[in-house]
Amino acid sequence: MERSVYQDHRETLYCVAKFDGKKNVLPAYGFITSKYQKRAKRIEWEHVVPAENFGRAFKEWRKGHSQCVSSKGKHFKGRKCAEKISKQYRLMQSDMYNLFPAIGAVNALRSNYNFSVLPSAKSNFGSCQMKIEDRKVEPPINARGRIARSYLYMDIAYSKFKLSRQQRQLMTAWDKMYPVNKWECERSRRIKKIQGNDNRVVMQRCKIARL
Repeated sequence: MERSVYQDHRETLYCVAKFDGKKNVLPAYGFITSKYQKRAKRIEWEHVVPAENFGRAFKEWRKGHSQCVSSKGKHFKGRKCAEKISKQYRLMQSDMYNLFPAIGAVNALRSNYNFSVLPSAKSNFGSCQMKIEDRKVEPPINARGRIARSYLYMDIAYSKFKLSRQQRQLMTAWDKMYPVNKWECERSRRIKKIQGNDNRVVMQRCKIARL
């Protein structure tokens, strides 16, 4: 992703922070975090649709598998088991359309929480308007359209992931309110060259916008 997609557009999704070719985050004006100080200095590749949100649809994640045994003979389940056993899970987890650069501390604190609207909450990161409260997250305005189209894409592309009615309503609204821009369209074209498939949601919007 860093070398073939973001090589000339090194900005994080949520906080629009710059980063270099070695994944170091350049100091962002006014950005603060009370936790994960070391991770605040590095970018990480964030699953906008959290891996757990689609991972739990796989029985290997929920219950494990006979082949999921540690070197000490202990059975395990969860992400590691799903990765080991299921090709479909591996495809979903590595889908580049769902991966975005994020400041490590933001990625950590976002966790696997669903996106929402939190009008009474305050930013957890100073000048970066990312709000987290009661296991819900309100992302900055600049990220909402890309988030929405990632969710809508994953819903179309994979039968193992289905949006809830509430999440579908929110993502559909954000998709309309925050349209694609030139970079989002170029990002999708670059990913298609590597991954081989279209993000039909994004490219349809790009076609309408003539981008």
